[in-house]
Amino acid sequence: MTESSPLGFPEDFLWGSATAAYQIEGAAREDGRTPSIWDTFSHTPGKVLAGDTGDVACDHYHRWREDIDLMSALNLKAYRFSVSWSRVQPTGRGPAVQRGLDFYRKLADGLLERGIMPAVTLYHWDLPQELEDAGGWPERDTAKRFADYARLVGEALGDRVSMWITLNEPWCSAFLGYGSGVHAPGRTEPEAVLRAAHHLNLGHGLGVRALREVLPRDAQVGITLNPAAVRPHTQAPEDVDAQRRIDALQNRIWTGPVLHGRYPADLIADTSRVSDWSFLKDGDEAAIRQPLDFLGINYYSPTIVSAAEPGSENARNDGHGASNHSPWVGAEDVEFHQAPGPRTEMGWSIDPTGMTELLMRFHREAPGLPLYVTENGAAFDDKPDADGAVHDPDRIAYLHGHLAAVHAAIEQGADVRGYFLWSLLDNFEWAYGYSKRFGITHVDFDSQARTPKDSAQWYARVIAANQLPPQA
Repeated sequence: MTESSPLGFPEDFLWGSATAAYQIEGAAREDGRTPSIWDTFSHTPGKVLAGDTGDVACDHYHRWREDIDLMSALNLKAYRFSVSWSRVQPTGRGPAVQRGLDFYRKLADGLLERGIMPAVTLYHWDLPQELEDAGGWPERDTAKRFADYARLVGEALGDRVSMWITLNEPWCSAFLGYGSGVHAPGRTEPEAVLRAAHHLNLGHGLGVRALREVLPRDAQVGITLNPAAVRPHTQAPEDVDAQRRIDALQNRIWTGPVLHGRYPADLIADTSRVSDWSFLKDGDEAAIRQPLDFLGINYYSPTIVSAAEPGSENARNDGHGASNHSPWVGAEDVEFHQAPGPRTEMGWSIDPTGMTELLMRFHREAPGLPLYVTENGAAFDDKPDADGAVHDPDRIAYLHGHLAAVHAAIEQGADVRGYFLWSLLDNFEWAYGYSKRFGITHVDFDSQARTPKDSAQWYARVIAANQLPPQA
């Protein structure tokens, strides 16, 4: 094979795209939906750039048929979407609102009619506000409420949906939501970070149990993490130790209990001045470690760390938004560095090697567990030209490099079953509001007009051929 040869993917490789409920649905107050923590956060002055909210977003709640037409035209084989918890269970407790579930039933049916496999994420950061008012993820009861919610959605959609993801990027929910405060609910409480992380893990385990009780036996259940490819800035011992500490906080705090049934001893030791971990009860780790059918990996950029120089503002340099509060509980003295070379509009370094590195790591750590890339993509400053077309060569180059990295992992033996591009649509990008565009489809947020970008057409050709063309 030469460098100019196309890279073929396995015959049954699952090509998809992904979105999240609060980022695209809109209809924030329709059909019984109540506020989530992101509704409250985005309506709090100063929390989201330009005061943007997800009240309308991409209006997907009303335009889902049009969006399925887009997916079909792009040859998508699968579509990963999340369920808005407060749309189907407004208080986070009690019976489901059927109008909310009906939306997801119709969406799943519409996908299936077009030959597109629906993949459901139960939790993509939008906790019902009423549960946050009761303490949120730092409270143990929230894990139990999540299991009840998982059961409700599983019962409603189990006859239509065969791929299930419990949590998306729980690191962001715990560390950005309760540590740095740059994500909802915007709290800055170091001990609450660890409590939230544990109860997210516990919620995952209890949620998997609940799903298994109501789903068909052939349903696939997993979790999506955003592990970091953590690299030391130098090989100095203090930088290597910084790598170890960040690896524990970003990666092993999840994979330890989820994959191996125990939290890493060094993580507990590193954070002992923050918490005594009394929230960890007998039997919790066993409850968290449930048999999984796959592991979802989200990757965007590597993480480079060192021991911090005195007075450095490491919390501002970690790529997760400016804050006077570090999310890195127990490792506040670690400094984050940008790799040289090109960056996306998010300021994230473009380095596809981190994708291969992570896929091979989990291939070794969890042999026999299938892997999916459940998010990967890039934000660039896309604008329509005079003819209304959107040319985004930088995104095409980014996607090409990362798909080649996925292919490299497969060639090295990793069991990677599919790739979900982030994102189908330009959308509400959390604390950045509408200022960052990740979509392969341009959205005019005034008219709601959708315009597939050049990257969308490129991705459609990749899917149709089931191979990556040579780099242009």
